[in-house]
Amino acid sequence: MTIAGTALVELNAHRDDRGSFLETYRRAWVPDAREMLQANIVTRVAGSIVGLHYHLHQADYWYVAAGEARVVLHDLRIGSPTEGATDVYDLGPPTERGLFIPPGVAHGFAARTDMTMTYLVDGYYNPADELGVAWDDPELALDWGVSNPVLSARDHENPKRSEIPERIRPVFPLRT
Repeated sequence: MTIAGTALVELNAHRDDRGSFLETYRRAWVPDAREMLQANIVTRVAGSIVGLHYHLHQADYWYVAAGEARVVLHDLRIGSPTEGATDVYDLGPPTERGLFIPPGVAHGFAARTDMTMTYLVDGYYNPADELGVAWDDPELALDWGVSNPVLSARDHENPKRSEIPERIRPVFPLRT
């Protein structure tokens, strides 16, 4: 882990002749986090990129249940001990890992294969807290691991890091 406040959790799958059981999240694994309030599931086709997104008031916890995702994190928090740091993780079976992302850390993923991700959030959807950074910002030089990506209109329009207005730049530590 490079970025302060993030947590990469190694999960333990129990397998037998019937299949498997996997506990994907436990509150005790991220002791400084707030209670998760909502669970979501997302599917993406190979070559899709989602992000970079960030929130001032919401944390996420991601688990890739099927397929492979290249996850990219970038610490936008002014004054963070890891401000400007970038982490890249490949998530998905057979390596079972969950990823906690605190508020103020930009996050996105590329579907390297068709994939399914479950994610938990500690706040209900708030459009005012749905912020973004350009996925292809040359200053960040991110390695998404896909070519000719498929993106949403929203992700095409996100500003470069240097163009984010100060009023929506996260400041460390965030108080939510």
